Amino acid sequence: MANRDGARLPGVPDEDGPARIILHVDMDCFYAACERLREPELVGKPVIVGMGYEPGETIGAVATASYEARAFGIESAQAISKALDTLPRIEAVADGEAGGYYRSVDLDFYKSVSAEVKAILRDCADTLREVSIDEAYLDVTERTAWDKTADGSRTLAEGYARYIKQRIEREVGVTASIGVAPNMSAAKVASDFDKPDGLTVVEPGTVREFFAPLSIEAVHGIGPVTARSLRDLGIETAGDLAAADRDDLVDQFGERGRELYERANGRDTRVVEPVGKPKSFSRESAFPPTADGSEHQTTVSRLAEAVAARADREGALYQTIGIKVVTPPFDVHTRARSLPGPVQDPALVESVALSLLTEFEGETARKLGVRVSKLSFAAEDQASLDSWSGATTSEPREKSSQPVSDQSREGQQSLTDF
Repeated sequence: MANRDGARLPGVPDEDGPARIILHVDMDCFYAACERLREPELVGKPVIVGMGYEPGETIGAVATASYEARAFGIESAQAISKALDTLPRIEAVADGEAGGYYRSVDLDFYKSVSAEVKAILRDCADTLREVSIDEAYLDVTERTAWDKTADGSRTLAEGYARYIKQRIEREVGVTASIGVAPNMSAAKVASDFDKPDGLTVVEPGTVREFFAPLSIEAVHGIGPVTARSLRDLGIETAGDLAAADRDDLVDQFGERGRELYERANGRDTRVVEPVGKPKSFSRESAFPPTADGSEHQTTVSRLAEAVAARADREGALYQTIGIKVVTPPFDVHTRARSLPGPVQDPALVESVALSLLTEFEGETARKLGVRVSKLSFAAEDQASLDSWSGATTSEPREKSSQPVSDQSREGQQSLTDF
């Protein structure tokens, strides 16, 4: 807030509000990236992941297209029939001709990869809001700072975001674009600014300047219909929107007009809040492929300790304990046991996890994970464990291919399970 002379009033925050440090993490072409995990030979090639169709059929829509496929005009939500006309299946073209690598949606597999990414994000953030299978907001204010490094080349917040990017790529094998800003809407715009594999930082006091030259569609919350209406008013850029008469915008669009005006001016008072209670807690560790059973046991014990500690911090009881074993090239195996009732017992988590691990004795693994699920946050007595071992069940691995687009959808159910 400023006085009539334009000077900043003492004690009043600038247009960016309190200098929170908000990250928006957006995975790059996530479904296609997951397919490349299973088929590394697809790296650098046009990959189209479709939903609602099987090989040989032309009914359905594109869920995700890699950047190589987008270069041919393939887009998300495009009809598969149109995509095939634009870029035929590689199997149907002659040598040397352009073709696409079409794959059907495998949501179970994408969920498992998403869970690995989200586990890293939860480990790195004070607060996490999961928006969709491939997108999340993080508040890392207590983990880093807007201060500059000793050489003045970057902020500490940028270095922390880069650390998160590197962990995701190293431990999971997919890339993310991250926006760093003092508020959620600016972080969202920043994450899309330099895709793929981008990292864009908008420092406090510079949000309005960052927005100014961008098209109005860049402002979070403006879709095609609102954009057309704004252009009818002569508003083409976010800077035009920031300079518009706020009362006129409210008359035209109601309270939403006020909200868009505030965002274009760099103001967004929303805070990062989790959506609902988590369904599980898990930790995973990737390493060079090895069949060393002793190393596997040590890793699982360490992961079990970390998961149990997280549940204790969150005040959660759990009724199911499970493990995840990933064998080369990227075959995912999960096993779990359920107890008669909810407990909070770190030693039991380790014991059950190690017991489940014995099924994979002698197997080569490249990643291991431990999970506790069927959580309870109510203040209740723990179940008696006198006969828990006789009541446990082993949960077999399930597979499905429910078609869901990986386009961001606010409020989509969090994917925290393996």
